[in-house]
Amino acid sequence: MRTLHPSTCPYDCPDACGLLAEVEDGKVVAVRGNPDHGYSRGSLCPKMTHYERTVNHPGRLLHPLVRAGPKGAGRFRRASWDEALALVASRLRAVAAEHGAQAILPYSYAGTMGMVQRNASHAFFHALGASRLDRTICSPAKGAGLKAILGDTPGPDPEAAASASLIVLWGTNAVATNLHFLQVVKEARRRGAAVWLVDTHETATSAVADRTIVVRPGSDGALALGLCHLLARQGLAAGRFLAEEALGWEALEARVLPGCTPAATAARTGLPEPTLAELARTLGEARAPFIRLGEALSRYGNGAMNVRSIACLAAVAGCFSKPGAGFLGDASSSDAFDLAVLQRPDLQPGPTRLVNMNRLGHALLELDAPRVMALFVHTANPAAVAPDQNAVLRGLRREDLFTVVHERFLTDTARYADVLLPATTSLEHADLYRSYGHYFIQRSRAAVAPPGECKPNWELFRALAGAMGLSGEPWAWSADEVVERLLAVPSPWLAGLDRAALDAGRPQRLAPPPGPRFRTPSGKLEIENPRLREPLPRPLPCHADEGALPLRLQTTPALYALNSTFLDRDDLASKRGPLRVQLSPREAAARGLADGDRAVAWNELGEVPLRVAVVAGVPDGLAVVEGVHRGADTEGGRNINALTSQRLTDEAGGSTFYDNRIDVRRADGGLHGDEP
Repeated sequence: MRTLHPSTCPYDCPDACGLLAEVEDGKVVAVRGNPDHGYSRGSLCPKMTHYERTVNHPGRLLHPLVRAGPKGAGRFRRASWDEALALVASRLRAVAAEHGAQAILPYSYAGTMGMVQRNASHAFFHALGASRLDRTICSPAKGAGLKAILGDTPGPDPEAAASASLIVLWGTNAVATNLHFLQVVKEARRRGAAVWLVDTHETATSAVADRTIVVRPGSDGALALGLCHLLARQGLAAGRFLAEEALGWEALEARVLPGCTPAATAARTGLPEPTLAELARTLGEARAPFIRLGEALSRYGNGAMNVRSIACLAAVAGCFSKPGAGFLGDASSSDAFDLAVLQRPDLQPGPTRLVNMNRLGHALLELDAPRVMALFVHTANPAAVAPDQNAVLRGLRREDLFTVVHERFLTDTARYADVLLPATTSLEHADLYRSYGHYFIQRSRAAVAPPGECKPNWELFRALAGAMGLSGEPWAWSADEVVERLLAVPSPWLAGLDRAALDAGRPQRLAPPPGPRFRTPSGKLEIENPRLREPLPRPLPCHADEGALPLRLQTTPALYALNSTFLDRDDLASKRGPLRVQLSPREAAARGLADGDRAVAWNELGEVPLRVAVVAGVPDGLAVVEGVHRGADTEGGRNINALTSQRLTDEAGGSTFYDNRIDVRRADGGLHGDEP
């Protein structure tokens, strides 16, 4: 007999779709979308359609392992949990005694988005006094840019876009990263709305848009301010709103916009002046413009300023003042829950250093006083995903570095572990999920028992706390008890929540609490923010605006993978194909390259063998690589992150994956740089 178990997609995606797991004889036999989820409504992306293949994968790690070969070789011997925990505890104690507790570095991110399992290690490492990790690999610059103008103002419900007359998808390949928002977009189109896509090249989302506006990488902010200039010149700025509900419009108009003329904007963005004038007029005259902001444009050295500038454009164009209009950066409900009851920063014995996760290579190779001597990785795969892959791998090869990895599969990072511990999937543990793309939350419980000796993150750190002599809260709680504690903290977001329905696994909608329209110190939208080092938005260059190499590298999302997740699924790997660089016909011809040729992409950081894809929708001067690949699936043991730098964004210490220069040459059979 088959039974249905409600759950949530656990991965780092704004859609956080509702799932139904079909279980028979203690095994997940199918996974489908939950039609009762108010946002995803029963549909799933191609990655999750057969999630049971991940859960039941023959390559799952099932037992604790201890390294039995050179680092990176992936050779291990089986160990018991008692032996593994004792070994980890003794090595962490030894590192702390000899080098100080800050020589221990935790490394984790969003391999699961469940609040319990994602944050399971924080209290443990706080209690040890370990270094803290600045978890900024995704889009903190976007958050900083939004906060600069909007403060803590919640984003609108994404369903509101259905009433728009013009939807601008800006810096988001929604087909790959926000599929269910496209349901709203399609509804708006049925009602007569036009859809624009602003990106650096044509993507799969271009097929959904009426128009793709191709801009020079990193020039999004310059485009936004140039359109503000034109809206003011054309008499289409939302003057009453700007006068009554915004601060700083006059200052922007007087001090910044004179330098954002059509000629200057054309030079910065690559868009012709007549096109700029047309875009501004259409946007300004739209009955209900709605801008949906993605993450891509924040992953440049000027990322936060790009976001501030586009938010400013939304104000000038009437997205905050016209009925049915809107501006959606994120629909985050992070304020609804106080994670301190789980993370316990109060357990820290004293101040500890903060290590930026985008500079892991630097941390492992150069950071001193103390040097990083122990690395503990869970819900992350930095050997594949972190910038400057060659530096990261050199660090992981250090014989004096003790590395622990908690994983489901033998990932690129797991191959370097001294102790490798088996982890659960989301259908094998309890958790509480929220989203950053809609306002539904969902509680889930294990649909099946963990296979072999796999442990959830939370149970691992409870056990490790015991081995280290830590006791009491929060380690005395089960995962379900942690969920109860999170839900028990008073929060206006939870007012009216149907707890019985939530406890039964049914998705429940949160409501942003009532309050002022703009939750900023002034109570207004702050175009000018005097608390910042840059009080007004202005055009800023990005890192790759200077550089000798001819191609701007764009490392974009893949349709059949999510960062390094799903790389073990053969059915999805066959759809992804080999590591490829997309070049325009002119750029390929200039290098003597044809579609399918073997080539080498290179810059000062390293070289990556790959295949060539000649794509008409990629402009000259650009090189596009979709997703990351396992080292085992590449010709040189490296993926494209061997060419992405550890440089950071202008605010919030974010990654700059889209802000690098490379060149591509025909493969000659020889490679330079690190050995795999």
